[in-house]
Amino acid sequence: MDFDTQTDKELAALAAAGNEGAFAELLRRYERPIFSLVYRMVRDRALAEDLAQETFIRAFNAVASYDPRYKFSSWIFKIANNHTIDHLRRRKLDTVSIDGSPHARTVQEEEQTRLVVESTDENPQEYVEHRELGDQIEQAIGKLRPEYRTAVLLRHVEGYAYEEISKIMDLPLGTVKTYLHRARGELKESLAHLIS
Repeated sequence: MDFDTQTDKELAALAAAGNEGAFAELLRRYERPIFSLVYRMVRDRALAEDLAQETFIRAFNAVASYDPRYKFSSWIFKIANNHTIDHLRRRKLDTVSIDGSPHARTVQEEEQTRLVVESTDENPQEYVEHRELGDQIEQAIGKLRPEYRTAVLLRHVEGYAYEEISKIMDLPLGTVKTYLHRARGELKESLAHLIS
């Protein structure tokens, strides 16, 4: 069976019926985005790999409960978000300190997910300035409390609509908007030195 042409919903139905190949295709599609989200929340590569793997195990065990009226991506991101937030609460990790992380640059380059678009027309000085700006933005996001960070990453990195973020985070729409408003205020304050 050619799984590449199947939709996420079709693959989820096949996986729920016991087709491991269908779930493997879902894993292939969502492995990088899930890892990227989790990594940005915990700022530790090994921990992010473990949490992402645990997310897929949970998803595999619960795929029969997936409701196809909703996007599969929202469902699996919700599992990843909840699992990561639970872990952060249990461990009470200091998720603020990302300065000097030996993994940060490597993951950013691997994921090719930058908050600042890098142009091939840039001269070397502009390139370095944009890299530094991107790093400062990443650090500012890393200082947000986990709920705010998740909302910002889902909205501005993953591109989800407010309603989808509400479903993923299992929060009322108004709370998501409040989180994003407060997070943007904190980011503006953290990055004020760049604007002036």
